[in-house]
Amino acid sequence: MNETIRIGVDLGGTKIEGVALDCAGKILARRRIPTPAHDYDEILRAIAALIGDIESETGRRGLVGVGSPGSLSTHTGLIKGSNTQVVNGKPLDADLSKLLGRPVRVENDANCFALSEAVDGAGRGARVVFGVILGTGVGGGVVVNGEVVSGCNHIGGEWGHTPLPWMTREEYPGARCFCGHDGCIETFLCGAGLAREYRRRGGADARGQEIVARADGGEAEALATLDAYQDRLSRALAMIVDILDPDVIVLGGGLSNVPRLYEGLTARVAAHAFTDALDTKILRNAHGDSGGVRGAAWLWRDED
Repeated sequence: MNETIRIGVDLGGTKIEGVALDCAGKILARRRIPTPAHDYDEILRAIAALIGDIESETGRRGLVGVGSPGSLSTHTGLIKGSNTQVVNGKPLDADLSKLLGRPVRVENDANCFALSEAVDGAGRGARVVFGVILGTGVGGGVVVNGEVVSGCNHIGGEWGHTPLPWMTREEYPGARCFCGHDGCIETFLCGAGLAREYRRRGGADARGQEIVARADGGEAEALATLDAYQDRLSRALAMIVDILDPDVIVLGGGLSNVPRLYEGLTARVAAHAFTDALDTKILRNAHGDSGGVRGAAWLWRDED
């Protein structure tokens, strides 16, 4: 009899990725397609086609989990808080279940990333793992004893939409966030926030990778920008340590690939955290940008 496979789908703003995992976590198939981000029905059809291609390649029907920005409302069953706006107010799990003819589990994409790293990534073996997404947006997920803690409102880990801690006079009140508040952590630590800080310090328009390259080349404005970014990240993570006290914090998203970010980060977090010594490990992810899609597949790890 064929072994059960788990298919994970990561619904991103620009791409949709799908993978099939066996029970040991080995990738059997992997595909990426562009996201039709402005058409909900097209998103549904694209996900269904992606799953169909993966099942054709593996020759097996799979259990399907989907990681999506935002979360399912406990009151309406509709997606809320997604920065892929056309998904908001839609019953993503029910629509996909109907289209695919099987149950589909939908979870926040940052929760999926945290689950992936807790199961067989940088946080493997840890009791409490906090997964961080630093990219176009800023998200977080909490995993305790191998289980996602999404909370009664399905917003567990949404640290990106809390105010930046210990804000300075120059930082206050912060930029307006898409959620409607000013000074959210996301506005400081997302890619656009990094670029905005660089411009504030006299740099020209540049994306994150360009700013990092200029810092590596010794440019003063870029170095100061990355130092400010690390300082803000350390304050934001210290708040997580004070509230959750995780064993491991795993960084993911495009900005987690900057080696300079980790230099002295633990010491900076320790300086803000309410503890005499910081035992929490702050680690780079083990699965790169595949973390979220693997975690979506692991939403079915309770099934044989």
